[in-house]
Amino acid sequence: MVLGFNHNIRYKGEVFHVQTEDSGIANPHIITLLYRGGTILASKKTSYADIVKADQLEQVVEAIMKDQHKEMMRRLKGGEFDDRAFPGAPRPVVEAPKPAPGRTLDEVILDYLITGEDR
Repeated sequence: MVLGFNHNIRYKGEVFHVQTEDSGIANPHIITLLYRGGTILASKKTSYADIVKADQLEQVVEAIMKDQHKEMMRRLKGGEFDDRAFPGAPRPVVEAPKPAPGRTLDEVILDYLITGEDR
């Protein structure tokens, strides 16, 4: 029986901790917490009350725990919690696409609409 998973992940120069635990069959929930410096930044709780009588429950719960744990790490690496993890940090500036040299964006769009070709 797997009681939980714990990983420290370095992201943008900081260490984050991801913890996933099974509350057990009496309270069939899988809880994943994302910490930074002892503060919980995010959590996810999944019930498995609907499958407590499933064959090989232990393996099924372990697979759900692994998926949920990995999902939290992917969400962290994807920047989903950046606002909470790095409050006040400058946001990256996204530049608007520039039209082709010598032509305005309106001209490019008009040409495309008329000819259906991207020149």
